[in-house]
Amino acid sequence: MPDVSQPAPDFTLPVTGGGDVTLSALKGAPVVLFFYPRDDTPGCTKESIGFSEHLEAFNAVGAKVFGLSRDTMAKHDKFAAKHGLSVPLLSDVDGKVTEDYGVWVEKNMYGKTSMGIERATYLIDATGNIANIWRKVKVPGHVEEVLEAVRAL
Repeated sequence: MPDVSQPAPDFTLPVTGGGDVTLSALKGAPVVLFFYPRDDTPGCTKESIGFSEHLEAFNAVGAKVFGLSRDTMAKHDKFAAKHGLSVPLLSDVDGKVTEDYGVWVEKNMYGKTSMGIERATYLIDATGNIANIWRKVKVPGHVEEVLEAVRAL
């Protein structure tokens, strides 16, 4: 699992709107990656809407923002259209990226154990190193906190 000040694991993933995103190609700008469990669930929807609502503020400071889950592109497209999301969503269907970032974890809900994505956000600086990590994210106030951290880079 990568840690603060270490290089962010590189990847190339399909993105909503078409095409692919390669992390290393974004060097020169800060990147926010927010990992979330599943499209169209209450917390994930609130978080994705929050990042969409603040996307212009992130763009104003030169940051790129991406949501990432293991959902398919078809589900991402439907989710984005349903909620009017402007934040681009990346699809990690084979799970490699969620594992590389250490967010594919054992979860316990109602006494039942399963594997799933831990809600986490990585802030990657313009050199491609991890500047900040938020684990077990609580949605209220999170987007604003991440935006402040980007501004402080």
